[in-house]
Amino acid sequence: MSGIGNSSKKSGWKNLGLISSIFAIIIGLLVGFLILLFSNPNQAIGGFKTILTGALTDGSKGIGMVLYYATPIICTGLSVGFAFKTGLFNIGATGQFTVGAFASVVVGITATKLGNIHWIVALFAAVIAGALWALIPGLLKAYANINEVIAGIMTNYIGMYLVNWIVKDTNALFNMLENRSKPVAPTANIPKALLDQIFKGSYVNAGIIIAVIAAIIIYIILNKTTFGYELKAVGFNRDASKYAGINEKKSIVWSMVISGALAGLGGGLFYLAGSGKYIEVVDELASAGFDGISVALLGLSHPIGILLSAIFIAYIKQGGFYLQLFEYSGEIIDIIIAVIIYFSAFSMIVRNFISNRERKRKVDHIGGSAQIPAPINEPSDYGSENEEEIREATQEEGGDK
Repeated sequence: MSGIGNSSKKSGWKNLGLISSIFAIIIGLLVGFLILLFSNPNQAIGGFKTILTGALTDGSKGIGMVLYYATPIICTGLSVGFAFKTGLFNIGATGQFTVGAFASVVVGITATKLGNIHWIVALFAAVIAGALWALIPGLLKAYANINEVIAGIMTNYIGMYLVNWIVKDTNALFNMLENRSKPVAPTANIPKALLDQIFKGSYVNAGIIIAVIAAIIIYIILNKTTFGYELKAVGFNRDASKYAGINEKKSIVWSMVISGALAGLGGGLFYLAGSGKYIEVVDELASAGFDGISVALLGLSHPIGILLSAIFIAYIKQGGFYLQLFEYSGEIIDIIIAVIIYFSAFSMIVRNFISNRERKRKVDHIGGSAQIPAPINEPSDYGSENEEEIREATQEEGGDK
């Protein structure tokens, strides 16, 4: 009976999370409509309709462009969401995205003799570069207890300036006339996989398929493997996990490395899409990394939720391109997204507050004995029903700290 109750409770939390995300979207769109109404009342209805349906204006091309824009932010969303699930805040996804993009472009420009596997090697380079760049804040967090947010912000700027310096100082990479990187070789572009025939006129390619596969793999790692359970356990309570026999330092490092690899993959998918994107030598952080934070929050850090929220954000951004036809600024879309994320974060705070109250009630009910959990090896290795309640309460308590 206890198992059924716990299952029902978890299902209830999932439903509450879905409802809160939908509520946040509705509020964000409503705020957007009010802004349109106050800015130019005569065009408000037409402008709002454009936001909702503008991505469909060009038919299959519009849908293809939505998938194209969603591809990199699916990866950065997975990067941030994976870190969230393991108790870390990877605000350094922007730097990892940039370094991964740089590695893919370097391979794409220079390794022209690789033939048909050129784009695969270039993508692999992006993944490795992103993982290695995330290793820095991971090691600092695990062995020096330096907050990953501080280390992530620092590596964002270091990565941006480092990439700009190397590109500008390397003749083989730099296009001096246009102040950007040279184009990658045609063999380095990701194949279209017939998607260009389905969504004619768009830039969509097999990158969206790779991003979806990445989301499925992350879901399996987090929910179906002992390795994923250990990563989440360390995020809940580092000390309790160490007591249970988990190498907490190794888990923290692995969490950041995997998170960085996902962000690097996003950079590679973006610059190898064959859409004419280049590394611009400007002192500006890549927006895709910060979009990943929005996507992860709206998707509740769940891989499938991240996939859907990335497509939604790409959809309304695509619709926002047409707002200029109604004499509105395209930045209104950014305001709508900001409001949606604000309410998503607010709903998360409310859920955490309710969860804390429930945890305290549970501990009081047990008798305050939930101090140190018994050693655990597998997610299913629980003993009595009372022991399961104690462990769950303790892990939640550790997560709040």
